[in-house]
Parts: sequence; structure tokens; C-alpha cells
Amino acid sequence: MRLRNKPWAKEKIASYPQYVAPNPEQYKGKWHELFGNDHPLHIEIGTGKGQFIVGMAKANPHINYIGIERYPSVIVSALDKLIENDLPNLRLLNVNAKDLERYFAKGDVERIYLNFSDPWPKKRHEKRRLTYKSFLQLYENILVDGGEIHFKTDNQGLFEYSLVSFSQYGLLLQYVSLDLHNSDFEGNIMTEYEEKFSAKGSRIYRCEVKYPNDKK
Repeated sequence: MRLRNKPWAKEKIASYPQYVAPNPEQYKGKWHELFGNDHPLHIEIGTGKGQFIVGMAKANPHINYIGIERYPSVIVSALDKLIENDLPNLRLLNVNAKDLERYFAKGDVERIYLNFSDPWPKKRHEKRRLTYKSFLQLYENILVDGGEIHFKTDNQGLFEYSLVSFSQYGLLLQYVSLDLHNSDFEGNIMTEYEEKFSAKGSRIYRCEVKYPNDKK
């Protein structure tokens, strides 16, 4: 994906600290203070332009959401959606996912969404895939015991790789669909990419995996 630079994006993000937390480190272990409640916290890594996370926050007001996106020129589109909808249970973070432990303590997060992540198809880039074992360890370090990952992609190779990676790490497969849009799954909220790819006839793959409670 070629990213169109928006030189004004950082300034706009800084103008809305009520939506994009400017110093997220201060909420590590106490995100309930930011949201003002003890609702479960779900995060999306690579939130893109925000269609999915905004839709989830609208549909589930009893759950707190954080959308994480490293590129200012992308997350500013999610910010526009949040400004328009003013959802009290949604915040955004303009940070890199590899630094998750700077912002979240063990048990802060109940569920992680990975939607249409970069497949990094070359073998030498395997460690960059968000379902690589080092990322699975990172997620475990911030999730509650028994926390979940919900994963969607249009890339068959990445999906197959991820299922193997999940299994080798010891995660428990809760749900799998090899053709989501032709399945009986209810309540699917699409991302911008998902709409585009499915309109072209691409198959959408989805799975849910869980960290076992007794994993050491």
C-alpha cells in the first residue's frame, strides 16, 4: 500500500487529545481511569481509517475500545470518524504496536483484533508479521489470562501461516471460517479493505483463538 502523506495530520491529532491519547504511558495498568468505568477493553492493532473500530464501539457501548495505528496520515481518518460520532467508549493511539508493553500492563486487555494485517510474504520478513511468535508473546503480556485474538484477512498464505503459528504457540482455536461472507457468522463489521476486497470477489478468512488459562 502506498501511503499518501498528510503533513498536517500530526498537528490535527495533537488538537484532539480527548480522542487520541497524547501520553498513553500514563494509563498503563489504569485505562479504566481514562474511560471512567471498569468495562472490558478490546484493542485493534492496525486500525487503519477506523471503520471497524468505530462500528464495534457503536455496536457495543458496554465495551471500551482502543484503535492503534502507527501512521499519522492514516489514523487521522479514524480521528475524523470519531469526531463525527463522539463515542465515549473509543480512543485512538498513534503508536507502534511493537511498543505495546509501554502502554498496557498484564491484564489490561481482554481481546485483540488483527484485521487485514500486512502479510509480509517474503520469508526474510517473517518476524514482522503480526502473528509471528514474538508478537504472540507480546500480546500475552498485556492480555488477561484466557485472552483472545480475533483475526481477519483476505490473504490465504498469511491465514495458513497464522493458524500454524497460533497452534505452535499453544493457542486454542475457538472459531475458523474459510469464507466469512458465505458463512453463518453474525454481526460482522467490515473494514474499508474488507469492503474493497470482498467487492472484487476475494474470499475473507477469519478465526478466533484463545490463550489457555493455565499456559505458563
